[in-house]
Amino acid sequence: MTIFRTDSHVIRGFRCRGHAGFAEYGQDIVCAAVSILVINTLNSIQRFLPEDRMTITSDEEEGLIECHFSQEPSDKCRLLLDTMIFGIEEVAKVHTEFVKLQEKRV
Repeated sequence: MTIFRTDSHVIRGFRCRGHAGFAEYGQDIVCAAVSILVINTLNSIQRFLPEDRMTITSDEEEGLIECHFSQEPSDKCRLLLDTMIFGIEEVAKVHTEFVKLQEKRV
């Protein structure tokens, strides 16, 4: 996963790409964990914070979900994003060879 941040460390989006490869398709608990964290965060932002406009691109076959915010996210949105990242960091601690996190300045 790549997190896009400004120089002031504000999240402006992220890209989650590929399948974890921990187990066969349909049995991969690592992929499922990351997917639910990402999808729940995006669904929560859309439902509870409609003022935080974002563009989402996805490709299930490629295992791609990419999100970009048109403006700086609100404090509530940042909290949801930080919570998602924290969850993915925790999964990555246990499954280091299957989940990689990186940051990119935008």
